Amino acid sequence: MADWALIAHGGARGLSPEQEEPCRAGMAEAVAAGTRVLSNGGTCLDAVEAVVRQLEDDPTFNAGSGSVRNAVGSVQMDASIMEGRTLEIGAVIGLKEAKNPVSVARALLHDKEILLAGEGAEAFARQCHRRPFVSRYQSSAGGCDTVGCVARDSRGNLAVATSTGGLERSRVGRVGDVPLPGCGFYADNARGAISLSGEGEAIARLMLAGEFLHGLRDLDPDATARATIGKLERVKGEAGLIAITPQGEVCWDHNSPHFSIAIASARVPAAKVYLRKSEEHERSGGPRYVNHHRWT
Repeated sequence: MADWALIAHGGARGLSPEQEEPCRAGMAEAVAAGTRVLSNGGTCLDAVEAVVRQLEDDPTFNAGSGSVRNAVGSVQMDASIMEGRTLEIGAVIGLKEAKNPVSVARALLHDKEILLAGEGAEAFARQCHRRPFVSRYQSSAGGCDTVGCVARDSRGNLAVATSTGGLERSRVGRVGDVPLPGCGFYADNARGAISLSGEGEAIARLMLAGEFLHGLRDLDPDATARATIGKLERVKGEAGLIAITPQGEVCWDHNSPHFSIAIASARVPAAKVYLRKSEEHERSGGPRYVNHHRWT
């Protein structure tokens, strides 16, 4: 049995000092939910859904109950999930009444259709008897960002899940990178799994998830993450990414002011939480450049 690994993010954005502690606590709690799944032999799909559901239930983050409002004051939620073994995808766009959009996306996972939008997505959510969204929270997220999780289970399978409340005060009907395979997410047991957050239009223009997986052929994971984020300079965009390779190597990077992430693994099950890449470097005594296995 292979070691399991898990990494989650709570959005690529700037944080005020008073937002930092809620972000740290929320990320630790979410990853703990995934750790319970994986440490008990559960699947990567169950783990990523558990983590993202927890983040959707926390109004600290821009997803689910914490979703921001668009230009007319309504909620527009997107979510996606993908399994690396089968390449099955489930994605939904523009949900208004689903408390946990990621679970609606997962319910679509084994169907022929991989993406439902608007009224079709709402009807599917009601058909699945998903609990309705209750607008009782005032989101503290703001901006435009996404929550996401990537996991590798003890069987060596990979999965990714993403969810977002969209761009604050955005045009009605606007869609970012979250439901677009190869842009905001992807999972393939043979190549790796990745989730992104940030400026959705910039991520989609560059197909950043695909760029990262392509880059792993020539560079180690850390260098690939840096190079992928570096491509955003071309469109003057901001984003962050988290990823796990088929061998279980975890990497992440960002060019946004903050990028809240949490990491856990079979070897280090207690979650490590960071709000920016420099924190990881500071705690480890400086940047670490590991000679990872290179693909040929």
